[in-house]
Amino acid sequence: MKEGTKLEHRIAICIDNSDYEMSLERRKVYPILPDADAECDNYVRIIDETGEDYLFPANRFVFLTVPTEIEEAVLATA
Repeated sequence: MKEGTKLEHRIAICIDNSDYEMSLERRKVYPILPDADAECDNYVRIIDETGEDYLFPANRFVFLTVPTEIEEAVLATA
């Protein structure tokens, strides 16, 4: 993410789980929790495989814009 860019997406796909193999799966969709401080440092707060939310580098994810129905379905499973 670019510095100063507001995170508008609420779901992302992990594209790089190196060093986080126990917490993240490549090609899996994850919900994003808003965290303005993290965004300023190019991090994103993700609910990971443990079911807890943690900060991860934003460059490990592709952020998705999807129809509301899909977003709600993904977030409902978190």
